[in-house]
Amino acid sequence: MAENLKEHINEGCALNQKCIAFKSRVLKNVGGSRNIPGCSVCCKSSWNQLQDLCRLAKLSCPALGVSKRNLYDFEVEYLCDYKKIREQEYYLVKWRGYPDSESTWEPRQNLKCVRILKQFHKDLERELLRRHHRSKPPRHLDPNLSNYLVQKAKQRRALQRWEQELNAKRSHLGRITVENEVDLDGPPRAFVYINEYRVGEGITLNQVAVGCECQDCLWAPTGGCCPGASLHKFAYNDQGQVRLRAGQPIYECNSRCRCGYDCPNRVVQKGIRYDLCIFRTDDGRGWGVRTLEKIRKNSFVMEYVGEIITSEEAERRGQIYDRQGATYLFDLDYVEDVYTVDAAYYGNISHFVNHSVGPPAGGQRVGRDRPRPFLILPLFFLAQCDPNLQVYNVFIDNLDERLPRIAFFATRTIWAGEELTFDYNMQVDPVDMESTRMDSNFGLAGLPGSPKKRVRIECKCGTQSCRKYLF
Repeated sequence: MAENLKEHINEGCALNQKCIAFKSRVLKNVGGSRNIPGCSVCCKSSWNQLQDLCRLAKLSCPALGVSKRNLYDFEVEYLCDYKKIREQEYYLVKWRGYPDSESTWEPRQNLKCVRILKQFHKDLERELLRRHHRSKPPRHLDPNLSNYLVQKAKQRRALQRWEQELNAKRSHLGRITVENEVDLDGPPRAFVYINEYRVGEGITLNQVAVGCECQDCLWAPTGGCCPGASLHKFAYNDQGQVRLRAGQPIYECNSRCRCGYDCPNRVVQKGIRYDLCIFRTDDGRGWGVRTLEKIRKNSFVMEYVGEIITSEEAERRGQIYDRQGATYLFDLDYVEDVYTVDAAYYGNISHFVNHSVGPPAGGQRVGRDRPRPFLILPLFFLAQCDPNLQVYNVFIDNLDERLPRIAFFATRTIWAGEELTFDYNMQVDPVDMESTRMDSNFGLAGLPGSPKKRVRIECKCGTQSCRKYLF
């Protein structure tokens, strides 16, 4: 088999003027731990790429699943154009693994890619409605329209790759989907998905030294459990819903505690548990987030995660962000304004939070769990003048009150399909002497003293209670 593989590769070199790169696992399958003279192995080549190379060279390879039976089975990457001749539909097909110059016109009966065909016609009809206010496709597409469909197909593939990347990096239960049915914008550049704070230069997170000894933290807490040790109240009920008023801190059990993973005082640390969708708004607000599941009132939804920096560094970066017309700075000002979270380049799904939208049009509920269909305004997270999320300061493995974790909880029942929103300039009335500074001042640099508003950014939330400016 090894000799056949060597011959296979050498033929590929002659036919393609370069060595066919085989996965290391292919070589192992055929006893290929031995080196094959004159052949270089590129482990970055995907399994699909290797199969395509075999088909290009017209070579069978059992190790790759390419046989004489399926040697000429090619995969559609996307559809580029459409025409209709004597009631027969034809599609210009971009074949995966082949250059654009090798695209061919194929009758519909030759294509087995049902999902790609449906998506092509969905994109075509939507664009025809936008351009010509009709959805029936013509017999021939004009070049501008076909070019748009190609760009849309490429964008969708890029968003699918990004969605896969996000889900590969997430450590939480809830899945992330990505949609853009509004424009041709692809994934954001220079953004890295993280699951917890990234600590900036010169900042140290001190780990907690002790934990609780409770047998049952909710019903039989020893010494008030972790909240009691810090002279605070237990935050959750037996359903994991927060029962503290906004402004009061949440102290969860930590890594030193005797209780286990299922402890009712471990909520935020378990991460996002709802499936969420990143989608594009159609009113110029960029990306947003909507929930794909019903979220009960007072339930934890997500954390605001990013890079922890000093307020001085936040002031410097904030001036740059102001000139760019966007900011991702969140002051950690629970007791004093020393640190800020910057989610511009490192963050989780909350990175894309915008400002609010009002109640969905025609959104009266049908039955218990489903809203009637309504217009969905796409965007990564939105903050809002009429928010459905509330900010809480949370302490778990780090008890430094200058460095709380920022958690979002639902202020009401949020129905599947609704956009998630919070207020960039949230103000919370103090509820005790220990929680008098729970304002997010989202986007303010926050130097000692009264922080100044550098730039007034217009709000586009559209709610009746809109303040007209984000901050």
